[in-house]
Amino acid sequence: MRTMTRRAMRGVGLLCAAALSLTACGSSDDAGSEKTVSGGDVRAALKKGGSITVWAWEPTLKQVVTDFEKEYPKVKVKLVNAGTGNDQYTALQNAVQAGSGVPDVAQVEYYALGQFALGKSLQDLSGYGASDFKRDYSPGPWNSVTVDDAVYALPMDSGPMALFFNKKVLDKHKIATPTTWDEYLDAARKLHAADPKAYITNDTGDAGFTTSMIWQAGGTPFKTSDTSVTVDLTADKGVTAFTEVWQKLIDEKLLAPISSWSDEWYKGLADGTIATLATGAWMPANFVSGVEGASGDWRAAALPQWEKGAEVSSENGGSSLAVMKAGKNKDLAYAFNEYANHSDGVQTRIKAGAFPATTADLTSATFLETAFPYFGGQKANEIFARSASQVPDGWSYLPYQVYANSIFNDSVGKAYVSDTTLADGLKAWQKAAVDYGTDQGFDVNK
Repeated sequence: MRTMTRRAMRGVGLLCAAALSLTACGSSDDAGSEKTVSGGDVRAALKKGGSITVWAWEPTLKQVVTDFEKEYPKVKVKLVNAGTGNDQYTALQNAVQAGSGVPDVAQVEYYALGQFALGKSLQDLSGYGASDFKRDYSPGPWNSVTVDDAVYALPMDSGPMALFFNKKVLDKHKIATPTTWDEYLDAARKLHAADPKAYITNDTGDAGFTTSMIWQAGGTPFKTSDTSVTVDLTADKGVTAFTEVWQKLIDEKLLAPISSWSDEWYKGLADGTIATLATGAWMPANFVSGVEGASGDWRAAALPQWEKGAEVSSENGGSSLAVMKAGKNKDLAYAFNEYANHSDGVQTRIKAGAFPATTADLTSATFLETAFPYFGGQKANEIFARSASQVPDGWSYLPYQVYANSIFNDSVGKAYVSDTTLADGLKAWQKAAVDYGTDQGFDVNK
């Protein structure tokens, strides 16, 4: 589940000062990633007992910890909120570099996972048999936690995208739910012409949204192999598709100049002046808690397509749980991770509002037939589950994506408030990302 506090914040650096020293960021026990640990070993560790520390801000884990300790009474789990998103990553980075105070398990968002994996701070879970879980998770989250044959975390949740739309507003102006982004552009024009106070959506520049849209359009602007990095935000086909449509929305002033998660944003969702949102399947809980007055007005639909007739989606948001290599009790840490994300804890978290990454839950009749009173009784999970199965393979983030996102509005963001075009903004973002990566010792665009 995503909330406003999980947006990328500014000013975070790379996991280590330079790529050349990345191997020093993790534990000295690099061979641990190759160790094979049997199920019997893990069961023995649970029987023996001990304590582990878990750093996470996700609220549904509180009940998971309670249930886990009840089932394994000799194991004590200390759940610590060390900060949300970037705040925790900074604390985690500092602990790893200091060589002390590192938790056994840490929550890491998908876009940030590469930094810690490259820094050799994470235990490769394939030695525990986690590689066999591939079919148990939807493609987007699984691709985000794996590199080659290594499994660096287990998916906690996912954010398959959908188009949330205010049916009452669109019906009032006789606007059909758009099924392509060209139709979306036409709908934006028609809506704003009918009511100059109404906009198809809001956008002031958001790195996560932009990369999700490029992902859906078949883009692969970021590629990494060890310390070799490629950044292509100019000629990539997904980038070109996105900028072609979004530049028109900007030029024609069809986007509400309102930042997401602001009070003004919630007001716009409630009064209909923001008519749609293309975002992750974690959004319904935010509608219920923050836009109560519009209950019954909103619905969910498949994400509009870049090519008519296609069925392609994307991911936006989501987190994993990783076992830290410097942790003192890896077997217990893995046992908790597996319990929370692949076993009984999954149902506990779903009941508390988390959106699953596990295919069994995404396809279960109970999940699919859940009616959403907020969406007029719509069985919205059917749309979300189908979206999860339509996320294309091949996407990857930069190994310093947290930093790259933090400087997004210094470049691409200018396109929303000046004569700078999106294409020029993305070109500037690419230059900044290349320069930063090079400064840190990566071989970028070589």
